[in-house]
Amino acid sequence: MNALQSKHAGLEAKLRDELARPAPDTAMIQALKKQKLKLKEEIARC
Repeated sequence: MNALQSKHAGLEAKLRDELARPAPDTAMIQALKKQKLKLKEEIARC
């Protein structure tokens, strides 16, 4: 479970970095949010 939480935190950091860019890549943001949601659901199942 710690590994999943670590991956979730990593995705959160990537998402935060992408949003901070002057011209964020919306496709990248959408993909990161989907990955983050999947991990959140996996964490909830544990």
